[in-house]
Amino acid sequence: MVRPVIETLEQNGITRVAFQRLNDPAVIPLWFGEGDMVTPAFIREAAKQALDDGQTFYAHTRGLPALRDAIKRYLDGLYGLDIDPDRISVPGSAMMGVTIAAQMAVTSGDRALIVSPHWPNIEITYRVTGADVDVVRQRETEAGWELTVPEIVAAVRPGTRSIFVNSPCNPTGWVMRRDAQEELLAFCRERDILLIADEVYHRTVFDGEHAPSFLEVARDDDPLVVVNGFSKAWAMTGWRVGWVVASPRLCTAWTALSECFNTGATVFAQTGGIAALEHGEETVRTLREQYRGGRAIVERCLAGLPLIDLRMPEGAFYAFPRVPGLRDSFALVQGILAEEDVGLAPGYAFGPGNESHFRLCFAQSHERLEEGLRRVVGYLERHANRLDRITEMT
Repeated sequence: MVRPVIETLEQNGITRVAFQRLNDPAVIPLWFGEGDMVTPAFIREAAKQALDDGQTFYAHTRGLPALRDAIKRYLDGLYGLDIDPDRISVPGSAMMGVTIAAQMAVTSGDRALIVSPHWPNIEITYRVTGADVDVVRQRETEAGWELTVPEIVAAVRPGTRSIFVNSPCNPTGWVMRRDAQEELLAFCRERDILLIADEVYHRTVFDGEHAPSFLEVARDDDPLVVVNGFSKAWAMTGWRVGWVVASPRLCTAWTALSECFNTGATVFAQTGGIAALEHGEETVRTLREQYRGGRAIVERCLAGLPLIDLRMPEGAFYAFPRVPGLRDSFALVQGILAEEDVGLAPGYAFGPGNESHFRLCFAQSHERLEEGLRRVVGYLERHANRLDRITEMT
């Protein structure tokens, strides 16, 4: 028999929309978290060379030693640290890292707390462990999306064994400050709560070179797993290679669980990751400037429109506008897809309290993004007098 929690799982709201017309050339795809630039040639060439060199065999479950060394050098240089190499593992995709960390932390009878709005697969990952899931939602203020550590702590319950934080945040672009990270980590240390920090958008910020990282305030033995990867900063979404930094006492657990899930990350893809870390800073800067330009286009096209309430993101490459009065975000994005050939993600997928929102990714080329936004605005203006009545039945 299949466990009830598995049998009752539902497809997440993003793919529920996107799979209807995935890869349709007529659609401007703003639904997923990726742009339209292929992975840079020097990274692809490194992976191809690895294949030509016969790197097609099993490798170390925690990642190629050369890749783990490259990750250490990268993180040390970025944050001014000296990370213990035993803290670094490459289990597969960044999402694989989240999944293994959740398996380590919680089981039936436990609780997990997610800082929300959040990517829908995070909640599913916790739920399949058997744990109950709570959320604490960021607030929309005049200054942007905000959340304080006391608000997070207030949402912790007696059975809470893990807290998930994504900063910069998908979908809001909220960035957690360093002093807040230090405060939350101290609380988790005191309560022995595993903090899972998703920092995959660490290089996509619009003020500075990188977002604050929990690594900068953590001790080696803290109850902390920092998850990161190559997909966003180096345009490597399809490669499915990420890394984690955790307590060195968990290195054996990472080995064992990686073996259970996928026997480790794809070998030749890891070689591409080494090239990205060692030669990819220009790529990181180029992509960040593209995202910065996309953010400006979003602001110019959507900010100030009476039909849209928009908080500009501090990081990541999404906007998460609210349509006042909207009651069914899935029906809204379905209508926009059908009438305008633009793919968006429905707000309900990102947790409770987001039904009047939709998410758009502004990582696409500027010309396509601008055209997509023009169509979205056109749809909203045509249907302005009935947005509060849009439902799935329309």
